[in-house]
Amino acid sequence: MASISLKDLSIIASEPLFHDLSLVIADGDRVGLVAGNGNGKTSLLRVIAGLAEPATGDVVCSRGLRIGYVEQDVPKALHAMTMRDAVLDAMPAADRETDGWKADVALDGFETPYELRDRLVGELSGGWQRLMLIARVWVTEPDALLMDEPTNHLDLAKIYQLERWLNTEARGVPALIASHDREFLDEVTNRTLFLRPGTSRYFSLPFSQAREALAEEDAAHEAQNERDMKEAGKLRKQAAKLNNIGINSGSDLLVVKTKQLRERAARIEQAVRPTHRERSGEIRLESRDTHAKLLVGIENLTVTTPSGQALFKIDKLHIFQGDRIVLLGQNGIGKSQFVKLLRQAIVAPGSVVGIKVTPSVVLGYTDQDMSQLPPDDTPENLISTAFKVPDARVRSLLAAAGFALEKQGKPIRQLSFGQRARLGLLALRLTTPNFYLMDEPTNHVDIVGREALEGEILQQEATGVVVSHDRSFVRTVGNRYVLIEGKKLKDVPGPEAFFEFMASATQSDR
Repeated sequence: MASISLKDLSIIASEPLFHDLSLVIADGDRVGLVAGNGNGKTSLLRVIAGLAEPATGDVVCSRGLRIGYVEQDVPKALHAMTMRDAVLDAMPAADRETDGWKADVALDGFETPYELRDRLVGELSGGWQRLMLIARVWVTEPDALLMDEPTNHLDLAKIYQLERWLNTEARGVPALIASHDREFLDEVTNRTLFLRPGTSRYFSLPFSQAREALAEEDAAHEAQNERDMKEAGKLRKQAAKLNNIGINSGSDLLVVKTKQLRERAARIEQAVRPTHRERSGEIRLESRDTHAKLLVGIENLTVTTPSGQALFKIDKLHIFQGDRIVLLGQNGIGKSQFVKLLRQAIVAPGSVVGIKVTPSVVLGYTDQDMSQLPPDDTPENLISTAFKVPDARVRSLLAAAGFALEKQGKPIRQLSFGQRARLGLLALRLTTPNFYLMDEPTNHVDIVGREALEGEILQQEATGVVVSHDRSFVRTVGNRYVLIEGKKLKDVPGPEAFFEFMASATQSDR
C-alpha cells in the first residue's frame, strides 16, 4: 500500500508557517492543500518530495514509494529541449531508447498535438508547459503525486481535461494537490488540508464541504474563546475584591485565595488559542465616478490575428456603466486579441476603427502575466513614482497588501507569482479607474484573495470586461456574458451552457 506519513512536521521561514502537522496520505486519498499565498504550501510539498528539510518532525513513506512532484516552474534546462525530449529526460537514461514510447503515451493522455511534441519547451504556451511537467512526472510511473498549482495557465478545456485525467488515468494514485481553484478542488479531491501557522485542520471532505465544516469549527472556537475570556475576567475581578479585603483585614487566607483566583485566570488565558486570520494581505479596489452611461461603443469590428487573419466579427457591442461583461470562448478563438484591441482603443482614443470610447473613461488594466509591472523596479519605487504616494504611505499600503518590509525593496522579478499578482491588484486600486479590463486577474491569487476581489468588484459596482477560466469567479462577478462562437460575438444568458459544452467537448475528444 502506498502511503506518506507526516509526523509532528514544522516548517519555519521568517516566521513559523505551520507546526506539529501529522497526517497519513494513503491509497484512495486525494488531498486538497489549501493556504494563503506564502503560507507554506510549496514548502510542504518540497519537504515531502525530499527537496527540503523541515524544522522539526519526519516524513515517512512506505518502502520503495516513488513520489512524483509537479512543480510550478519549468526548469531552465528544459527550455532548449523539445516537448517530447523534456518528457523523455525524466526517465532513466538507460530506458529512453527502449521505452521512449512511454513519453508519447504520457503526452497522449493530454491529447498533445504531434506538431507540439517537436516544439521547444521555451516556445510553448504556459498551459502546454504545465501539461508537459505533469507528463514528465507521469512517465516515471509514480506511486504518489504531489501537484503545485496544476491549473495555472490552463484554459478551461485543459482544466476539464486535467480533472478527467486525475479521475481516470491517475485515479489509483494518492495525491496531495495545492490549488486556489475552488471548483477544481471539488472535482478532484475527497479530503482537504487547511495549512495554518497554528493548528492545521484536516477533513475527510472535498473543499467546499470541508470549508463549511472549518467555518463551523472556527465559529465554535471563537465563541469558546469569548466565554473563556469572560470567565477569566470574572475571576480577576473576584481576586481584586478579595485582595482589597485581605489587605484591609490582614487575612492571610484571603491573600492565598486571591493568588489562587489569579492563577486560575492566568491558566484560562494561556489556554486560549487565537482565532485564525488569513495573513496574505488585503485586496481592495477604488473606482472613480463618471456621468456617462455609455462608456465604450463597438460596431462593425473585425478582430484579427497579428498577421491580419480574421478571427471573429462584432456587429454591435455597447458597454454601459455597471456592465460586468465576461468574455467566453474556446482557447485560441481571439479573446486575448480583443482585449488588446480594447486596451489600445482606450489608451489611444481613435486608434482602432470600430471602437469609440467616452472621453471620461479611465482604464484599470491587469493581465495574467502582470506584464504591466516593470520587472527590474521595486514595489516601493513603483507605487511611489507611478502614483505619487509619500514614502510612509507606500510602506503602509504595501504592508497591508501582504508585503513584509524586506520584500518592498526587492526587484519585482524576484517576487513570487502570488506577490506579483497582489502588487498588480494594488496598482489597479491606486489607478482608481472607472473601466476595468482584466485578463485572468485571479492567476496566482489565493482563495481568500479571489473572494476578496469578487467582493470588491461587486461592492464597487465595477464596469468592464473580464476574461477568466475560474468558474467560481466567472459566476460571481459577471452580470452580462458574451460568447465568441462561429466567428461572431453574441450575448448569452449566462456561462453554464458554455461550461457544459466545454466539458462535453473534452469528453467527446477522448
